[in-house]
Amino acid sequence: MAKVITLDELRKHTTKGNIWVLLNGSVYDVTNFLDEHPGGDEVILSEAGKDATEAFEDVGHSDEARALLPAMKVGEFEKGPNESVAKSYQSTAAAAAMENAVQQTSNAFYIVPLAVLVAYFAWRFYS
Repeated sequence: MAKVITLDELRKHTTKGNIWVLLNGSVYDVTNFLDEHPGGDEVILSEAGKDATEAFEDVGHSDEARALLPAMKVGEFEKGPNESVAKSYQSTAAAAAMENAVQQTSNAFYIVPLAVLVAYFAWRFYS
């Protein structure tokens, strides 16, 4: 039977010398893989101690990358009420990213028309 990892235990492993991530319901110790990761260690460190499934899947890892996972497996993540807490990290990060995107888009709605207006008057003035 696989070891059951709680959310609190997962959260304790977030340093560069001891890093665990949750992928598809399983917990992996990726400490020794940090230096070998093609995307750099910052990518993994940003997902330390939380559910990294979405980030892992979004990148589209190869079969070779997926084949490395079984050797790093620590155990299965505890199912239950705490599972939603682990996913809340993703929700918080997604909400922050969405707010940033909305703010940048709002700025573009002012800057782009203003730039078009300035370009039009410059064209009329110099033509």
